[in-house]
Amino acid sequence: MTRRLFSLILALVAGLGSPALAQDRKVAVTFDDLPYQGPAAALCDPAQLMRLTTDFLAMLKPLDTHGTAFVNDGRVCEATRASTLPKVLNLWLDAGLDLGNHSFSHINIHQTTAEAYLADVDAGAATTRAALQAHGRTLRWFRHPYLFTGETQEKHDAIAAGLAERGYTVAPVTIDNNDWMFADVYRKAEQLGDAALKRRIGEAYVAHMTRVLDFYEPYSAELTGGREPAQVLLLHANSLNQAYYPQIHALYLARGYRFVPLEEALADPIYAHADTYVRPNGISWLHRWKATDGEAIRWEPEPPAWIVAANKAPASELQAIAGAQTAP
Repeated sequence: MTRRLFSLILALVAGLGSPALAQDRKVAVTFDDLPYQGPAAALCDPAQLMRLTTDFLAMLKPLDTHGTAFVNDGRVCEATRASTLPKVLNLWLDAGLDLGNHSFSHINIHQTTAEAYLADVDAGAATTRAALQAHGRTLRWFRHPYLFTGETQEKHDAIAAGLAERGYTVAPVTIDNNDWMFADVYRKAEQLGDAALKRRIGEAYVAHMTRVLDFYEPYSAELTGGREPAQVLLLHANSLNQAYYPQIHALYLARGYRFVPLEEALADPIYAHADTYVRPNGISWLHRWKATDGEAIRWEPEPPAWIVAANKAPASELQAIAGAQTAP
């Protein structure tokens, strides 16, 4: 942990007596894009995929996140899927985490029909359901890829009805910190073998999460008369979080959060709030509820400009982009 981050956490701990931090803060941690968000070659190599999984779960083990992870079967090569994916999912379940369906192919509803979307949901269920049943559990959670819920009322309603008919509970997201963008830039630094740049990206990621929480905590309280609701955090299983999730976890602890299962978070009354938001983008449910109430959406902080630029550029340009920016 860097000296700068350690100082930040100490300052946050010192402030736990304030009225905002004194309330019962809860967060459910969710990881999308199982079995792993990484290069296709790694996902097609059973030994490498198992190693990535065991390393990620070893990182999580002492942290007691009560997390839920969402699976895309199609991320694993067809030739090795049937033999490898069940083993990977069993590791997650044996580690005490829950699993949900994230569709087979991480399908984009904006580019297909509701019928094709639901067929992809069905295709993504079999392996996860079997793994859960072998552990005496049931498949109940669904997370929309890209957080897209349908860009037309017809699609939105057809998907919602289809998921309900299949017995799914949608796993909403209240805190989205664009970790996927930082993770993409981090993988580029890995390709370059630039340890100093990886560290800089990781520190920028943790600092960004702090800014995101500074925004979302009071913003969420506006919907509940001043009480912060239980939050649902969206992250991904990738090398960035393998290295830096422990610091994210420590940050939440320093701000007075308890880590709870998804089911407990969704028992908060805020999750019964109507959602009539229909637009071609994927956003926090806090924004959706604001729009449903006829209130103006206020957007969360953007990642640093150099991270945004590096995400759009090839790895070969990363060092030049980072060098042109002031270090975080």
